Amino acid sequence: MKSQLFYYKNKYRSYFLVTIIICFSFQLTQAQNKKQDFSILADSIIKTNHSKYDDLEYAIYKNKYDTVKMRTLLQKSVIADYIPGQAFANIMLGNQYRNKSFFNESRAFLKQALSISKEHNLIEYEVVSLNMLGVIDRRQDNIRSALDYHQDALALAETQIEKTKSIQKSIAVSHNSMGNIYLSLKQQDLALKEFNKALKIEESIGNELGLAINHHNIGAIYEADDDLEKALISYKTSLKYNERINSDIGRIICNNSIGGIYVKQKKPQKALKVIKPTIALAEEKQDQFYIASAYIRLGSAQNQLGQIALAKKNLEKGLKAAEDYNLKSFISEAIFQLSDINQKNGNPELALEQYKNAVALDQSISNEKNTQYVNRLRFQYEAEKQTNQIKTLAEEKLKLEKRNETTFVILFCLLSLAAGLFFFYRHRQLKSEKQILTLEQDMLRSQMNPHFIFNSLNSIKLYIINNEKENAVYYLNKFSKLIRKILVASTEKEISLAEELETMDLYMNIENIRFSNEIDYSYTVSKTINMDTIKVPSLVLQPFLENALWHGLSSKKDNKSIHINITKQNTDFVSIAIIDNGIGREASAEINKNKLLKRKSVGIGLTKQRLENFSKHYTQSYKLKIEDLYNDNLASGTKVTIDIPTKEIHRLKTA
Repeated sequence: MKSQLFYYKNKYRSYFLVTIIICFSFQLTQAQNKKQDFSILADSIIKTNHSKYDDLEYAIYKNKYDTVKMRTLLQKSVIADYIPGQAFANIMLGNQYRNKSFFNESRAFLKQALSISKEHNLIEYEVVSLNMLGVIDRRQDNIRSALDYHQDALALAETQIEKTKSIQKSIAVSHNSMGNIYLSLKQQDLALKEFNKALKIEESIGNELGLAINHHNIGAIYEADDDLEKALISYKTSLKYNERINSDIGRIICNNSIGGIYVKQKKPQKALKVIKPTIALAEEKQDQFYIASAYIRLGSAQNQLGQIALAKKNLEKGLKAAEDYNLKSFISEAIFQLSDINQKNGNPELALEQYKNAVALDQSISNEKNTQYVNRLRFQYEAEKQTNQIKTLAEEKLKLEKRNETTFVILFCLLSLAAGLFFFYRHRQLKSEKQILTLEQDMLRSQMNPHFIFNSLNSIKLYIINNEKENAVYYLNKFSKLIRKILVASTEKEISLAEELETMDLYMNIENIRFSNEIDYSYTVSKTINMDTIKVPSLVLQPFLENALWHGLSSKKDNKSIHINITKQNTDFVSIAIIDNGIGREASAEINKNKLLKRKSVGIGLTKQRLENFSKHYTQSYKLKIEDLYNDNLASGTKVTIDIPTKEIHRLKTA
């Protein structure tokens, strides 16, 4: 009997093993077929040679979520030397590893994508790589590096003349991420502005994924303000968009947040109904970030229902996932809940210790964010606000001039020939004034371009990060004085030579930070010159100093100097010579020719036009001479000499 039973057991076991082998073979065959199908698609994509990010993403479609297929694309792209394919595959692999909370692996793929993109000037791919690296650091509460990545991505994207769909999406991602950083600093008003900027872009390009993300983030603002009903509406709106695009990750995020609202509303049964299915989906996707969040929310709901043992078990699961992947915010949230459970279980000492640990961790996150970055964010916000105000003023002036011109045209049609001649003369006069005003506005924009402001603040930021308070305050004062002088100078056609040199001192101080204070800047003025009485066009020397810095000295390794020598050869002119010991114009032109991004000397052209207008009121016109300096037939710098007229035309005074 026993032998017969043993026979049947072995027989059924054999059937079972054969069934498993057949199923496995079938699945393996299907996987191989899919791989072969994608291999054909990858060959077709490489042959088509898509270069734009949008085109490549459309061609890959949903295959981008499959790491095996993306590795196939990467291998084939490397063999075929298909650079966009290499960058794209690395980005997609980085995103998938991030979604499974393998942050180190994700960072390695994305940094490889960034390196490839920079080397081959693939701007769209570079911007996406920077943003995705920022997302990794935001998940791990590494606010400093996250902020740097997103700001670099935003600055690069906004310099692009052609705003492709990919670039617009990336700008929206950067604004969205900035909003999240403001939100983490508890600056909800600023966060809402950033989210609304991103939302506007996503609406314009019809990106439902972006709409889902931003509605969810706006819900987070309402939740932070304890407006739980509005938060719930926003989260449910986000969930609708995620349902439309069939995004499982979106469902996990929204249901986690909705469950969290129900917990705060003391509706634990509703919370459990939403969160339990979310855990299964998060486990399936292997996204530890949302697994941790879901278990902690589940434990919080069970704690409210008095299911203490279950609550503790799930909170500890969430805490372990958070600790394994260094998710500081979730660690803090889990320890708070466990402290409450231990208090209920009659362990007040352990509860107090856990509570203190949670508070300390929460404060360390908050303090790290605030001390290192709140000032920087404020500076950027104020700079953007100031730029917008200047732009608004310029637009108002142009509108006023257009209204005046219309009035003159109407009057010209109604008046007699004599009156018409008078107004024709007046019209020409206004046109000349408008040209001068336009030059002044262009000059102001040249001095206060966003890159100069951003880079200056970024340099000052390094002193703040390195805790060099004295240097930070010193250069911040210099920067604020320079901006104030530029704004004042923009309202004046001419200023004294003394004021001009003072402004240039400030400008060189700020620019010298970015050269590690390696530049020896000085000036000498002849004793016969009264700098307070000699007038020059405002900010006339800045473009020449900028040229000397960026074309002459930026490529030189050491011993960098700029000297200004001011003399008066005769009564008609004051001569200003700007001398640098840079690499010379010929070498600079060769370097610039090989650069992918070239600096255009727009300011020099504007300055020549301004000097022409300035000279109209003097007996002589200005003179500009640029000389190459040589030492033993080797280029040793450049000398720019500007002869500015000083003898005014005597006008007849009218009674």
